Amino acid sequence: MTVDVEIGLSWVPSQTYAMGSDEHYAEEAPSHPVTVDGFWISPTQVTNASFAAFVDATGYVTVAERPLDPADFPGAPPDNLRAGSMVFTGTPGPVDLRHINLWWTWTPGACWRRPDGPHSGLDGLEDHPVVHVAHEDAEAYAAWGSSALPTEAEWEAAARGGLDGARFVWGDQPEPAGEALANYWHGDFPWRAEPGYGTTRPVGSFAPNAYGLYDLAGNVWEWTSDWYATGHAGEPDPKPCCVPRNPRGPDVEASFDARQPQFRIPRKVIKGGSFLCADSYCLRYRPAARRPQMVDTGMSHIGFRVVRRQPAVPESGRAMLPLASPTAP
Repeated sequence: MTVDVEIGLSWVPSQTYAMGSDEHYAEEAPSHPVTVDGFWISPTQVTNASFAAFVDATGYVTVAERPLDPADFPGAPPDNLRAGSMVFTGTPGPVDLRHINLWWTWTPGACWRRPDGPHSGLDGLEDHPVVHVAHEDAEAYAAWGSSALPTEAEWEAAARGGLDGARFVWGDQPEPAGEALANYWHGDFPWRAEPGYGTTRPVGSFAPNAYGLYDLAGNVWEWTSDWYATGHAGEPDPKPCCVPRNPRGPDVEASFDARQPQFRIPRKVIKGGSFLCADSYCLRYRPAARRPQMVDTGMSHIGFRVVRRQPAVPESGRAMLPLASPTAP
């Protein structure tokens, strides 16, 4: 059947802004001007409830629910080829932060329905962001709603909310003591989080930016449509005539990890940081921050939001757009 879905989207106006940063991690450089046309974007990360509606309508099976192909993982133990995903597991005490395997565990049975493993579920998590979604899962959801994943440049423009060059989504200064602005790690990483932190939160738990968008800092990382490269290709100071418009990432070949040549799995850019970003370890809950993620790998701190590109309307406020889903099988 054909389903008409009303999805509230917020408008991001066309703009030229400074993308990236020269002051933080190397992969964010160089800072350079880009122009993006106006677009609509979902004000929150896609929730478990919304993803469940998609699965119910289409019968879609996520990558984490499908057994792995041994040919893609030569030498991997058979137990590691069972359907599953990577789950964050807090450590009992302080650990060497150079070894992420101490707090990430391959967990058979973990998927969007069972975010902590086979004995977990979604009760009480309906309004939390969906996680354990691989890139193709996010694309499938977006296509169902006649939308798409944002480019990196679109995502960053949305996150900045008009604060061009600001360090954080709310401005240049870190979160003041006693004022909760985002769901990033508060406490001692990765073993002792302050109450209310160390896991996902319901979407919209913190104040929105000037475009009416929530959780663009922390909660969960978000997929984009761009292939990853170790830095931006833009020139720091291009001529005004040559500012890139609606730029896209590099060719897929640039996205492979040269440090792991045995894994020919391309990587996409993820943005926004997550509940695991700690100032002492991963100061990436910032608009310019970016990381690579293998397209076939979901994790318990990665989700997404969607965009819709169409002719501009008055550049203010928020609109309810009818998005027609495709015919379900």
